[in-house]
Amino acid sequence: MIRDDGKTRCAWLGNDELMMRYHDDEWGVPLHDDQKLFEFLILEGMQAGLSWRTILHKRENFRRAFHNFNPARVACYGDRDVDRLLADAGIIRNHAKIKAAINNAQRFLEVSREFDTFDCYIWGFVSGKPIRNRFRSLSDLPARTPLSDEISADMKKRGFKFVGATIIYAHMQATGMVNDHIVTCFRHKEIRAS
Repeated sequence: MIRDDGKTRCAWLGNDELMMRYHDDEWGVPLHDDQKLFEFLILEGMQAGLSWRTILHKRENFRRAFHNFNPARVACYGDRDVDRLLADAGIIRNHAKIKAAINNAQRFLEVSREFDTFDCYIWGFVSGKPIRNRFRSLSDLPARTPLSDEISADMKKRGFKFVGATIIYAHMQATGMVNDHIVTCFRHKEIRAS
């Protein structure tokens, strides 16, 4: 997909400006900040059954509602917080997903204590180095991989919810554990060089 600026981009972003900024600035960039990793973990779980565009357009509302994705704050949420979130029209008001976000904050903190950081845990699955794929078209991108199956199974064993293999692969793409920009996309080469 070639935009007005003459740059070729991955076709999944469509004509949405917010999606384009996300694609150009965040997607596939190796991320090692625990709070941002937690944000993507929650957002990917919220996306289940929905489009990423829907979630991205509600992202600022999620940040506000979930105390800027501070895992220690979210881990302490109780029934009043669940009621508050269920009443918030700016986010996804799904009881199971909200309860999973709270649970996942608690599990996130446990993993962070065990591995020193969540970053050490999750990036340990790729030995700290991004997987650099060389896909030629959007249809080549997998929805899940044996590695996302492995990570998903480990996280489920640790008590995380809404962490199926497809959600985990999306998390890997978003946080740069894999570079899934198609080879003709200008970001593919930029991220490889960084």
